[in-house]
Amino acid sequence: MTTTLIQRRITLVLATTAAAFTLVACGQANEGETVGQQIDNAIASTESAANRVGQEMGSAMEQAKEAAGNMAAEAASAATDAAITTRISAALAADEQLKALQIDVDTQAGRVTLNGPAPDESSRERASTLVQGIEGVVSVENRLVVQGGG
Repeated sequence: MTTTLIQRRITLVLATTAAAFTLVACGQANEGETVGQQIDNAIASTESAANRVGQEMGSAMEQAKEAAGNMAAEAASAATDAAITTRISAALAADEQLKALQIDVDTQAGRVTLNGPAPDESSRERASTLVQGIEGVVSVENRLVVQGGG
């Protein structure tokens, strides 16, 4: 619920209360009741409306908190994926057999995809083995393409 909608509801509650008090003051509401009973009814009606608005505001706040929590979790996941990608890139660069290759590393929720060329099947398999040993890696999809049919 947006702030504008909440403001409109509060305005409506206040306008209804003012109208009820005006009717009571003019003696035009519920002719069988005393002025005191009419005021009590108007107050009870206003309190009920205010309680409903308060509950709706509480619900809106809970939804906002949940959305913020989800955004924080997504940001943490993205940071974790970036850290995994960095560790993989460093490990590939440190490996004598793989450091010269242009391997593109993509990580999403710990699932790693490797793209690029490989000089031979042995290098392709070595890249998968190396990546699987990195902390945080859930799975590896090796899309490295062996060049020259070797």
